[in-house]
Amino acid sequence: MSDRRILLLVLAAAALMLSACSAKIYGTVQLVDPELKPIEGVSPQGTVVNMINTTAKVENASTSAIVDEKGKFESEKDSLVPGKYKVEASRIGYETETYAVEMKGSTREKIEFKLKKIQEGQRRSIEGASSDADKIINPGEVNIRPPGM
Repeated sequence: MSDRRILLLVLAAAALMLSACSAKIYGTVQLVDPELKPIEGVSPQGTVVNMINTTAKVENASTSAIVDEKGKFESEKDSLVPGKYKVEASRIGYETETYAVEMKGSTREKIEFKLKKIQEGQRRSIEGASSDADKIINPGEVNIRPPGM
């Protein structure tokens, strides 16, 4: 076989391998204090990472992943369709962090979230909010109190 044919076969095999790969969003979540220093002794396990396709039909619009004990997450195989995504990590007591990414056929996108702890005095309450805009808040900013307190 000539060198040219071998090169063409190698290129064709590489193209097939790349086309067989599905799109994937993956990365890590780290919990940090307001000065961006890691918080010791608190695991990010259970943090939710939502991947919302802002350009797809409703049935293909979103997927999510749960962060493991090592702080890692990844989208499920074949769960992402091409489009523009809003990728958001949220956890109660921490500021939500959001990234925008564009996914194509076999795009791999790594995202490293650093969720900042919300200081107790900075949490908001919807009680007494004067408009609907005042009620749109980060889930981590809510103080939930039993009725009558």
